[in-house]
Amino acid sequence: MDRWQAMRIFARVAETESFAEAARHMHMSAPAVTRAVAALEDLIGARLFVRTTRSVKMTEAGARYFEDCRRILADVAEAEAAAGGSYATPTGTLAITASALFGQMYVLPIVTEFLNTYPAMHARTLFIDRPVNIVEEGVDVAVRIGHLRDSGFAAVRVGTVRHVICGSPQYLETHGVPAVPADLKSHRIAASTSAWASPEWRFADDHRVTIDPVLQCNTNEAAITLARAGWGLTRVLHYQIGPALLAGELKIVLSDYEEPPMPIHILHPQGRNAPAKVRAFVDMAAARLRENRLLN
Repeated sequence: MDRWQAMRIFARVAETESFAEAARHMHMSAPAVTRAVAALEDLIGARLFVRTTRSVKMTEAGARYFEDCRRILADVAEAEAAAGGSYATPTGTLAITASALFGQMYVLPIVTEFLNTYPAMHARTLFIDRPVNIVEEGVDVAVRIGHLRDSGFAAVRVGTVRHVICGSPQYLETHGVPAVPADLKSHRIAASTSAWASPEWRFADDHRVTIDPVLQCNTNEAAITLARAGWGLTRVLHYQIGPALLAGELKIVLSDYEEPPMPIHILHPQGRNAPAKVRAFVDMAAARLRENRLLN
């Protein structure tokens, strides 16, 4: 039995949870896939799947073996890619993660430019507002906002973001511009609960103001929409209102009292051994984000 091929077949069955689907993906017959997995189970001396008429699930031993297989197959693929020259030419699929709104507004245009530049490449994005384990979830590159923990990953700083308070020119003309944080108590506030669950807003030099928002929105986009419409003030991250600032639809207030900005980094786990697809994307993304005046 070809151990390498058997491991590939097993991994595909585990991913698809179907012998038939794995066979279709690998251009094999379903009986051939079944025989390969059975031979692998005999060789290992453990059952890898629990099969029913409706489903295929990994056993505990199968789940452990799958994690090892995925790592080994990735290492072999990387070695083959290096020998075949893909460390010089971007090939394959690139997985990128970022927070939801930042990813859509600032990372996605870079991804499409990258794909246009390298037509042989494919990409997968994971734009989501939760911590992503980039190793366990198979992500090649992450764009992170905030101070980094010492992860051992390669990190490239590309910009900063600020916590800002903003309102429309019409609102500020009608209700006045707050001069100090305490003035916010006399203004109508639309607060985003997704980003600011605490009613206490913090500023530089340990200034703090407890806000009583007239309206609480579960998304930043809703709070920004209200601010653009002249309904009141809101507090968001600077990049989230970039287009509205450039269009003159919103103005930032109390900028002298802002907390220090948070850094933006591009992370990838491969370090100096990163394949061409990662190095090419990181170079492009760093250049595009650094030249964006809303982030620098």
